[in-house]
Amino acid sequence: MIRVRRNTELGLVLLAALITTGAYVLASLGRSATLPADVGPFLGVVLALLGVAHVATRRLAPAADGMLLPLAALLNGIGYVFIARLDHKLAALQSLWTGVGVLAFVATLLVVRRARDLERYRYTLALLGVGLLMLPLAPGIGQNINGNRIWVRLAGVSFQPGEMAKIVLAVFFASYLIEKQALLSQTRRFLGLMLPQFSLKHLGPLLLAWAASLVVMLAEKDLGSSLLFFALFVAMLWVATARATYLCVGGLLFGAGSFVAWETFAHVQDRVRIWINPWPYDHGYQLVQSMFALAAGGLSGTGLSLGTPQRIPVVTSDFIFSAIGEELGLFGTTAVLAAILLMVGAGLRIAVRADSGFEKLLAVGLTTILAVQSFIIIGGVIRVVPLTGVTLPFVSYGGSSLVANYILLALLLRISSDSAERHAAAVGADETRVQYRV
Repeated sequence: MIRVRRNTELGLVLLAALITTGAYVLASLGRSATLPADVGPFLGVVLALLGVAHVATRRLAPAADGMLLPLAALLNGIGYVFIARLDHKLAALQSLWTGVGVLAFVATLLVVRRARDLERYRYTLALLGVGLLMLPLAPGIGQNINGNRIWVRLAGVSFQPGEMAKIVLAVFFASYLIEKQALLSQTRRFLGLMLPQFSLKHLGPLLLAWAASLVVMLAEKDLGSSLLFFALFVAMLWVATARATYLCVGGLLFGAGSFVAWETFAHVQDRVRIWINPWPYDHGYQLVQSMFALAAGGLSGTGLSLGTPQRIPVVTSDFIFSAIGEELGLFGTTAVLAAILLMVGAGLRIAVRADSGFEKLLAVGLTTILAVQSFIIIGGVIRVVPLTGVTLPFVSYGGSSLVANYILLALLLRISSDSAERHAAAVGADETRVQYRV
């Protein structure tokens, strides 16, 4: 069974590599009507990177889910093709970050040999997560780019520490919630409603980490990450306790926080106004161009390199979904959405199959990060929600996001492999006992 799963993964990884290379060739044909001279080396590099990731999975997490790595490879490949088609300099950086991401993927599988070992470092991880969030506020190394103070520059390299903080805090939330699960699940009847019954001290460390993350994110004017952390906190609390009351309370807190943000921050008001009516051209230029691009794509798109998505500012990061929609049409954007949904489904399947409470909750948290982040940016592009600056996982340009997502992927595969191996061992032990009795 394990060998079949890994062989299936290998076949899907090779298919993802071929699709990526084919899209790269079509983008070159659309741009210059000639085959790219570097198509051979390009295919070799793609196969080498994916081969390293596959071999690491086969050796270090042999029983892991076979869908996640090919889907991540496909999304990463599609994203790279569009970045290369739009900006060659950014494409070179993205290829470098992809290599770093694969190395981080392998290193995570090497270092984290058992997912449950992370549970012992809950408070260390809490401090690390809050420290990463506060790092951009440090004088001298913190940078303000496009109005958001979410960057840190060290040794000539800029990165977003918040991308790693979301994974670190997800591990802390999972560890702490499992420890306090029984206390947080207690309820009492009040005015006909079943309300949680616990002391605030039980939620103290959680609320401290959550409040610190929100305060720092608001200070850094990064509302997309604030929403992501809030959704992560509420989702994991709900799953840990199975109490819908927490969802209701979370919704009320979200409404109150949204009102305070609206009254306090001018840029929040601007983004909501643009969301409602982007047509004042000097304010909603990006969103208007994005809408034109999606409309021009139609069902099948204009063709790779035959559209004009470069009219959209920051198209390689915030609006890469619009570029895909223009040149690949509704079919292409649906394929990207399907790949993301399959990844989310695989993550939830890993959570359901996990026999450890910590692993189950951690898998839910990591999957929530992927799902909510995708919803925030895609919803913002198509005007379902106000636009906030987060990246589309594995697709958008961004080294910090790409490396963090590969680490997240490795953790999900580690949980999947550990659970599958324990289940196989338990089944084998049961069969041995039956044979012994017979």
